Amino acid sequence: MKRVLTIAWQTIRKPSVHFSLGFLVLGGFIAGIIFWGGFNTALEVTNTEEFCISCHEMEANVYEELKPTIHFSNRSGVRATCPDCHVPHNWTDKIARKMQASKEVWGAIFGTINTREKFLAHRRRLAENEWRRLKANDSLECRNCHNFDYMDFSVQSSRASKMHSTSLASGEKTCIDCHKGIAHELPDMSNVEGWE
Repeated sequence: MKRVLTIAWQTIRKPSVHFSLGFLVLGGFIAGIIFWGGFNTALEVTNTEEFCISCHEMEANVYEELKPTIHFSNRSGVRATCPDCHVPHNWTDKIARKMQASKEVWGAIFGTINTREKFLAHRRRLAENEWRRLKANDSLECRNCHNFDYMDFSVQSSRASKMHSTSLASGEKTCIDCHKGIAHELPDMSNVEGWE
């Protein structure tokens, strides 16, 4: 064992062309900390409502639609921000969502929805993308605040109580199946079969 440790120590101290292996490992460790700190800081900055509405497209369209809803102002004073509903809280899910959302940067750069008319032209596709994403992850973002295990069905309307205790509890449906348009206006769905 002592021989193995001696060989390991000699390898670490052995110089590369210009620097010892120990110096390179320590330098890599410090660079990793700096990279991780910068990455995490950028992640947190881009995960704020201020960042989300810094684009004219978001502030003038969907943010204005959010203001009159229960998610913006309510009796409890709890307010959902853009990242609360559009970015998962778990780190791995958050990273996956951020990578997926990087396509939206291209849309902002190239002005895909930079006017109200362009936004309305793309609204249904954008909404359906979000609905698909929420359906696929079992409305994970909704469940960050609305914990199904603690719902008091006795104070809900009979319809809501029935739906929550059957379809939602069985996993047949998820939050977004019934709550489309809860924070933003719905797109034109008049030509969609089965839409009420």
